[in-house]
Amino acid sequence: MTHAAKTPPKRLVGCELIDLAARSPAAFVDVCEKRYHDRLDRVVETALERKVQIIMLTGPSAAGKTTTAHKLAERIAARGMRSAVMSLDDFFVGEGRYPKQPDGSDDYECVEALDLPVLRSCLASLARTGRCEAPIFSFLSQRPTGETRTVDARGGIAVVEGLHAFNPALQVDALPAGTALHLYAGLREEYAAPDGARVLATRDIRLARRLTRDFLFRGHDADFTLGLWPHVCASEDKYIKAFKNRADLVIDTSFSYEVCLWEHYTQQMHAEAHARRLRDLCARFAAFPPLGGTVVPADSMLREFIGQKTGDTDKK
Repeated sequence: MTHAAKTPPKRLVGCELIDLAARSPAAFVDVCEKRYHDRLDRVVETALERKVQIIMLTGPSAAGKTTTAHKLAERIAARGMRSAVMSLDDFFVGEGRYPKQPDGSDDYECVEALDLPVLRSCLASLARTGRCEAPIFSFLSQRPTGETRTVDARGGIAVVEGLHAFNPALQVDALPAGTALHLYAGLREEYAAPDGARVLATRDIRLARRLTRDFLFRGHDADFTLGLWPHVCASEDKYIKAFKNRADLVIDTSFSYEVCLWEHYTQQMHAEAHARRLRDLCARFAAFPPLGGTVVPADSMLREFIGQKTGDTDKK
């Protein structure tokens, strides 16, 4: 199988343009949200034109893979076709079976942390019949539950999302030609000062997304997330970006207005071990006009990180 898609270059947006657009917050948000929805529609149109049965979706941490997968499935269903989402996280082998890192700790990031025989069987079944019985994993007990759920995309498309969706170990290339489309989700927008110097990179924005989600909904303080971030980035380089050239399509999950959101959330956090890193990140976002979470539509992909709209205090 040949994957010929080229990753579009990152866009460098001037901070002064963000300042200007933020003077009309509702219109600014609407334009950004519509652009994302248009990108989703183009992916669905391509998948339908190619008559694929599976979309393999990957991307780095906090790129919005999960929400993007479900929004693609919704759009496929809106065309009158069956759709389903299957997460690779449900294929973890579980505590006691994880491969070990050199220091003896469990390695959750490597592809061997997934039950590859079961996963390959599910993918083959989706290609052959459009349905499969996928395992259900309990993150509370860190083990498979022993139960399954039916993933039914007969006559339609199954969206399979996760860290290792592009990894050749899944043997997607062994499926009949034309079965799968490889889709890479990532931010393509960075921001520059009036002199052209880059002030915000995509990795900074993804870190702000993850910090906010971890702080609000996962019980992790800023020190925890900032301490883990270098390992997260190293894993992305090793397990995602190494296979990025397998992408058939790239979907941009940037929202220009979100740079106006993250000061509101990051300034609520406290760090000791990584205080300087947190201060630096907050300062980068302080350069933009502030917008609160209430401007974010209830169905926005960004709700994956800030939760549901309930006024000034957002909840999952």
